[in-house]
Amino acid sequence: MSTPGSTGHDDRALMRSSTVMAIGTVFSRVTGLVRGLLIVALLGTALLGDTFNVANTMPNILYNLIIGGALTAVFVPQLVRATREADGGSAFISRLVTASVVVLGIITVLAVIAAPLLVRIFATSYVGRPEFGLTVLLMRWCLPQIFFMGLFALLGQIANAKEKFGPMMWAPIFNNLVGIAGVAFFLHLNPHWTVSSISRSDATWLGIITTLGYVVQAAVLIPVIASTKIRISPRFDWRDPEIKKSMRLASWTLIFAAISQISYLVTVNLSTHAAVRALKEGITTGVGYTPYNNATFIMMLPHSIITISIVTALLPQLSRFAHEKRISDIHDSLVRTIRLVGIITVPAAIGLLLFGPLITETLFFGISSADGNYLGNVLAGFSLGLLPLSVNLIALRGLNAFENVKLQVLSNFIMNLAASALAVIAAVVLPAQWVTVGLAIALSISYYIGAYSTIRLLRRYEVVIHTGEIVGLYSRLAGIFLCVAIPVRLLSPQIPGGNTLRLLVVLGLSALGYFTLARLFKISEVGSTFRVLLGRKN
Repeated sequence: MSTPGSTGHDDRALMRSSTVMAIGTVFSRVTGLVRGLLIVALLGTALLGDTFNVANTMPNILYNLIIGGALTAVFVPQLVRATREADGGSAFISRLVTASVVVLGIITVLAVIAAPLLVRIFATSYVGRPEFGLTVLLMRWCLPQIFFMGLFALLGQIANAKEKFGPMMWAPIFNNLVGIAGVAFFLHLNPHWTVSSISRSDATWLGIITTLGYVVQAAVLIPVIASTKIRISPRFDWRDPEIKKSMRLASWTLIFAAISQISYLVTVNLSTHAAVRALKEGITTGVGYTPYNNATFIMMLPHSIITISIVTALLPQLSRFAHEKRISDIHDSLVRTIRLVGIITVPAAIGLLLFGPLITETLFFGISSADGNYLGNVLAGFSLGLLPLSVNLIALRGLNAFENVKLQVLSNFIMNLAASALAVIAAVVLPAQWVTVGLAIALSISYYIGAYSTIRLLRRYEVVIHTGEIVGLYSRLAGIFLCVAIPVRLLSPQIPGGNTLRLLVVLGLSALGYFTLARLFKISEVGSTFRVLLGRKN
């Protein structure tokens, strides 16, 4: 049973933590966006950009297979329990960090050696072409990121267990600043690189600078951990029952991540193959993996700023509820969180759909109007997937609280099976130049399937979330935003000035009209959300 007022206190604590993380995430995503824009300006959206993005994505793929987001989520409940021990969790955490560092080191070395094989698997269309050797070179300098990503994730979760949420959200800013400085330096030299003209030296330095950012990102958390009572030292006595439990849960998470990466393997292969096909057909517009990658980044901005910030703070609270068997509190927390993130994600999704090309043509300088417009079409394909993506992540955290990774694996398998099947259909049915747009739509549809599956699986723990608790509010929010956004969309070509001014006016009018109508229609979640975020009492 929850004590009177405890839920309100938990909500305010959750939102205070979420606010700190959201602010950090805003700066992180903005600087990440700047870095991404500079990379596009430097490398373009065609095959040269694809080679870099394939190489720089590989560390993320392998990292997710080892100690990615799902894996660290598995560790959180155990870290929370460990910090309540007499030594503050130092012994358990030392064992966990030691074991993780050893595994990360071994995997990183093996990955660097296997770089040519990885390119053959993930970009089969490059074999026998100039892109193959360049991608291998870039990948070997990017793959050490695996080690530092894993170290950052683990230290960040330890900090979260001690309720130090902010540093993990702020550390990536330093990563982005290193990348911005490096890419800006290359742009200052004004190179006109192509796949055939970029030198090995330039490609090497591009890879080194990219990885250096992750080194700095992990190093930032070291003093944060040092400021806690946790003392980490090398420990190789891994027979601790809790360590064995962590590894057993991690093995299921490995399967969870592997399923995701198989789907991603399909996507990368289909998009790079489409780019090669399009080039052979005389299409010079970038239509391959780079538009897919950059559109994903834009789509993830509202998801990262709102959903991930709140969910990161939510998990320790859910773990405590599960430990105390407060099922009704788990249900209420999940539903409140889903409704809360919808205040931002619903209008954001519709905005990306209606204004996608305008957004990308404005943001991505240094590329042609055709490249920017195509990127916008891919972004529009991703747009409506934003809603179920957030809902699914929140529901998965409910399963995390019960430490049941098996059900997460099942939900993830269903979602990725649908994504892969739909992606293959898109690649077969669509012309080469529209395959990547089809891949974005396929992924969006699969998110709905994944969210539905996860919510159904939560019922095994008597956490019953009815669609009416979500769909009603989301429909009202969508209707309100459409009343504002459609007229703005129709009038946008008449707005004087360039794309930048037009985008600012469009977004400003849409946001102002949306929040005004939401208050007029007395949607209480809007007002209460901002009151809590500002630290006021309801």
